[in-house]
Order: sequence, then C-alpha cells, then structure tokens
Amino acid sequence: MRRALITGITGQDGSYLAELLLDKGYEVHGLVRRASTFNTQRVDHIRDRIHLHYGDLVDSMSLLRVIREVEPDEVYNLAAQSHVRVSFEMPEYTCDITASGVCRLLEAIRVSGVKTRFYQASSSELYGKVEEVPQRETTRFHPRSPYAVAKAYGFYLTQNYREAYGLFACNGILFNHESPRRGENFVTRKITRAVGRIVAGLQDGLPLGNVDAQRDWGFAGDYVRGMWQMLQLDSPDDYVLATGETHSVREFLQLAFDHVGLDWEKYVRVDPRQIRPAEVDLLLGDPSKARKVFGWKPTVSFPELVRMMVDADVALAKQEKDAGRRAS
Repeated sequence: MRRALITGITGQDGSYLAELLLDKGYEVHGLVRRASTFNTQRVDHIRDRIHLHYGDLVDSMSLLRVIREVEPDEVYNLAAQSHVRVSFEMPEYTCDITASGVCRLLEAIRVSGVKTRFYQASSSELYGKVEEVPQRETTRFHPRSPYAVAKAYGFYLTQNYREAYGLFACNGILFNHESPRRGENFVTRKITRAVGRIVAGLQDGLPLGNVDAQRDWGFAGDYVRGMWQMLQLDSPDDYVLATGETHSVREFLQLAFDHVGLDWEKYVRVDPRQIRPAEVDLLLGDPSKARKVFGWKPTVSFPELVRMMVDADVALAKQEKDAGRRAS
C-alpha cells in the first residue's frame, strides 16, 4: 500500500485529493495546524480512513518529524495562505507560509533521506500581468501580488531541488478551480453562497470587486486527478492544468443568478474596497502539454460547474434557514 502525505488536507483540493487517493488504495496522511476549533468539515466524511498529524509549514521540526514517521511515497504540498486580496494585507505572513514553507518542507524531505515524490501547488497567478495569451509552461511570470510572488519562490525552489538533489519534484501550474467546497471568501463561492442565501431570504445583496476580471475556471475534482498523474510519470516536470476557456466574473454572475431565475444586476454592487491594488485582468491556460504527456483533460464544463455550486449552496442556505427556525 502506497502512502501519501497531503499538506492542506482540510482545504478544497486536499479533501478531493484525499478521496481520490483512498479510492486508489493509498494510505492517506494529512498535516493539520493546531487550532482551538476543529476545521475538518471537508474531510469529516472520510475522517476514519485518514491519518492526521499536527504540524505547520512555519515549523521545520514538525515537518521533519512527520516525514520521518510517515515515510510517504508521495508528498502533495497544497497548504498556503492562498487568498490574493488577503496577501496584500498580510504580505509577511503570506511569504512565510506560501514561500518559506516550501523551503522548509523540501529541506525536511532532503534531510530525512526518505525517497519520495513531491508535488508543489503552483498557481496561474504567477503570470499576473500576462505577456502571452494563452499562458503555457514557457510563458514568463509577472506576479502581481504578494501571494503570486510567494508562489514564484516555491515554483523555482521546487525546480532547484529537482536539479540540485535529484528529487522527483513537479510543479502544477493550476488555473482557477472551484467546487462546492471552495472557501467562502473566494469570488466564485462568494457568489453562489449569496445566491443561495438570497433565494432563502437570508441575504439581500452582494458586494463585489472587479466584475470584469476574466479567469480560466474548472472543477477542483478534475485538477487533483492531474496532480496525482504528474507523480506517476517516469520523470518529473512542470505542467499547466487549465480548461483553455476564459470567462468573466460577470458571466459567472449571469449563469449563477439565471439558474435560480434572478437578475444579478438587482443584487450586486461594486465595492471599491474589494478591488486589488494590482489587478490581474485575464488568465487563460494552455493545457496541451499535460494532455499530450499524460492524457489529462477537464470533464466538467463552466456552466455545469456554476450550476453544481449554486445547487449546493441553495441546499445549504435552506438547511441554514430551517436550523434558524428550529432554534427560534
């Protein structure tokens, strides 16, 4: 039985990846930070099938301890301070987790001597002020946020450990990927959560930033499959995962509100406080290398993704409303 260690296992991608690996017969271990409240909702349904270890990307010794205890065949580094807007407000913390955390984890692997394969979650935000459309593995990076700069550090360090120490290490440059498990402070989930609450009568409006920003949006479940596929190859490399389509936040709003028979323009207002100091206007990925090398392609379309998320959040808002009634 192969063993995998996932940092960020309680996040959107970590939970989908844990499910995938369990289905493939892996022994799945996850790294979680100590907190005063439990934050394992996304993995509670598989909690009895996975092994959780306390650790943190700011604590080198905890990483080394877990690597030595688990001796994983594969390590997936999905943990990060991953909210772009927050990274402008907390740049030092973002760099400590999202950049230096990669260094600590790679060093723990190197020092431990454990032979493992390493996946680093890179991001389309690396391209930032894009210099080529679509963006591919050879496109020059131009990061436009502390988060993106931190991800660039992690990307190049992963390459360096591959070249300097012979580590099987891959960067997955993943374009935006969403699901009903997406954090509620990300724009797609913020929209679908609001739609559900508006339908339930629990919310009457939605403040947003730049509704004209364009992104390449796919389904998270498809993207974690690509992560796993990268680590099954004969040799390590870096790959873009994307749908090859771009859509605006405005289009997302239109589909989401249309799905429940509402006019989005009656509910959405632009809030200047939510606009980034340096905006990324257009992201569009070219996944042809991943498709050619290991046959990866997305299976969920953009309209299907939006409807999936809206349906889940309409159901969630109904539960929330019913719970409020019972409590009163």
